[in-house]
This record gives sequence, structure tokens and C-alpha cells, in this order.
Amino acid sequence: MMRTRPLKVALLGCGVVGSEVARIMTTHADDLTARIGAPVELAGVAVRRPSKVREGIDPALITTDATALLKRGDIDVVVEVIGGIEPARTLITTAFENGASVVSANKALLAQDGAALHAAAERHGLDLYYEAAVAGAIPLVRPMRESLAGDKINRVMGIVNGTTNFILDKMDSTGAGYQEALDEATALGYAEADPTADVEGYDAAAKAAILAGIAFHTRVRLDDVYREGMTEVSASDFASAKRMGCTIKLLAILERAADGESVTARVHPAMIPLTHPLASVREAYNAVFVEAEAAGRLMFYGPGAGGSPTASAVLGDLVAVCRNKLAEATGPGESAYTQLPVSPMGEVVTRYHISLDVADKPGVLAQVATTFAEHGVSIDTVRQQGRPDGAGSEASLVVVTHRAPDAALTGTVEALRKLDTVRGVASIMRVEGE
Repeated sequence: MMRTRPLKVALLGCGVVGSEVARIMTTHADDLTARIGAPVELAGVAVRRPSKVREGIDPALITTDATALLKRGDIDVVVEVIGGIEPARTLITTAFENGASVVSANKALLAQDGAALHAAAERHGLDLYYEAAVAGAIPLVRPMRESLAGDKINRVMGIVNGTTNFILDKMDSTGAGYQEALDEATALGYAEADPTADVEGYDAAAKAAILAGIAFHTRVRLDDVYREGMTEVSASDFASAKRMGCTIKLLAILERAADGESVTARVHPAMIPLTHPLASVREAYNAVFVEAEAAGRLMFYGPGAGGSPTASAVLGDLVAVCRNKLAEATGPGESAYTQLPVSPMGEVVTRYHISLDVADKPGVLAQVATTFAEHGVSIDTVRQQGRPDGAGSEASLVVVTHRAPDAALTGTVEALRKLDTVRGVASIMRVEGE
């Protein structure tokens, strides 16, 4: 039977995502009522700038006192789209203390304090849902938490930041340099005025921490994720990638060790073969490749950011949480029973593409090859190309290795930099997805 008393929702934040959530709640009210089994009412909207005109939202719902809104005593669900650590953390905790379940899109907070927030939700018998925190509209968190709950996930590899994928795609398809591609992304609204969080990998690392925790049933914090940005990726890197039949993507890679006793989590640019499904992900789209023991390989693809896609994920969580409220139940909480340690980056094993500027004279190749061998890194292919440098001559030496530990490669590069014949290490890039 349909319940007549509405479920009351407090919205924290009314920017691009929040305003879209409010719009959908209003325009799709009848559908939401039918899907949930009760009406859903927007009971209040907490903002920082109350004077701003917010089309379609009753001005009487606007407040700057988020704490008072949460403490009213009649709020059933809180939707948090403020972002950042504070005041979001305190407000979410206040919501739980006052009997409200929470839907959040806050990847930074969940990556840093997800365990504490899950514990607070469980202590009060409430829900914490956050589909919108990772990969926008793409259904990913709930399939991993629920649909694959009976399976064993061994690896997750994906493009989880639309801004960086747009930039790298433009560099690949048009030959543009990094700054030119970034300027285009900014002009089109894909990049913020300060793109640091995106291009230096902080955004992707927060999402990687959340996904690793879900995939491996262990706690992975933001500090556990190795992070490397993509600002140093150059047109020459793309040219080398094309010669190898590859392209370059900023990837989040989460892996369970072969012995099952540890996990790794990392974010960095990497070359991937054009035959890999992730290689065809264009512009600002996201895609995540999940490898599970029983299900095999699964790929989730779609728009990873923007007001409407993110609001879609928020509304999906809202429907689920409201249904749980009516059933007087809760959905899945944190699953961290494995307590697996997160191994350092030095233990990660993969292939590498190294570009060196060397003296163009006999014996250099042998000297470089010996350095790799001394550090236990096996060479797969070498390509050398001479070029005049005015006063003398230089050569570009490109080495692609077999699989080796990251620590061994780091030691190799440090030794190469000390060789008199090596003028510089122009580029180091991992090769993934083979």
C-alpha cells in the first residue's frame, strides 16, 4: 500500500549537482512516489549564498543554517553535495545523530574518512550511499557492493576522471600539446579554473581508494594510493605509443596480489594497447574494467561527471535509501573483513617504456643494456634514432621492458642518470592492459 506521509529530504548544497537533484525531485515527483511507495518531499536546502536566484526552488526552503535543518527532527534522508572535508563531515555525522540516512557524492571525504562514517551509520542503524562519488552516472558502486558481493574481484582498472581523459584524447587525436588541450577543456567547461585536482590525479586517487575498499573488502585510504599526474605527458610520448600500437590514459589500477595476501592501489598515466576496451573511451567519458573470478571481465562505461549524470546517480541512491526507510531496513554497509595490507608502489610489477637522450656514439647501447641487467630489469625492445643537436650529436633511445617490480625500475633509472653517456631521462611510462 502507498504510504501517504511523505519522506522528507534535506539537500545540503545547491550548485550544479544540487540544483539538478532538486529539479528532478520536482519534475519527476509522481514517478519517484510510485517507485518508492511514498511521496518524497524536499524539506529544506542549505546553501552558503541565500541571495542567489535558484529557479524552480521555493525560496522558503532556502537556509544558511544546515545544522538547524538537520536537527529539526523530521528529516528522513540527507543528500550531501557540498564536497570537501568540512563542514560536510560534521553535517553527515549530525544527520546520523538525528535519525537521517545519507546520500553523498563526496569522494574526498569518503576516501579519507569512509570507515568512520560507515561506523556512524551502522551505530545509528542508518544508510550511507555514495554511488555518485565515483564515475558519475555509471552504475558502479552498487554493482560492486551488491551484484558482485558473492564473487572475488581481483583487479579493477579504469578511467575515472573525465577532464584528464578529454585532455589526453585531444592530444592523441589532434596532436595538440598538453597546455593547448587543457585550454580547450577549460573553454568547454570540462576543466576547472584550477585543474590541479584533476590533472595531478588527486580526484582519481580518491575514487581509487573508494573502489579498492569495495573491491577487496578492506580499508584503503587516500594516503594508501600511489598518485602520479599527467602534466608531463608529451606529444612525443603519444608518438611512441602509436608506434607500439598503444594510446595513453590516466588510469586507476587496483589489484589483489597473486597470493591474495595484499592489495595495491595506484593512479598514473599509462600506455595501453589500442585493442583494449579502455583505449576507445573518448572525450570526457569514464569507463571501469572489473576482473572477477567467476563473472570474468566486465566493463562499465558512461559520462563520469556533470550536473545531470551525477544527479542521476544521487537520485538512484535516494530511491534505494527511501525504500529501505519504508521497509525499516538498511542496505549494505562497509565490508572490511579481509583487513589486507596495501603494498607500496615498489612492489607493483608491470612493463615500462623509457625514453632516454644519449650520446650518439658506439658502446652507448651496450652500457645502457648492462645497467638494466644489473638491476634485474629485462629489455624487450630497443629503438634508437639519431638527431643533430648543433654542437655534437645526440640520439633518442627508447627502451621497452618486460615485467619488472617498480622498485627495480626506479633503481635502474637512478643508475642511468649517473652515466656520462645519458644526457637525460626524457620520459618514463608504464605499459598496462596487455
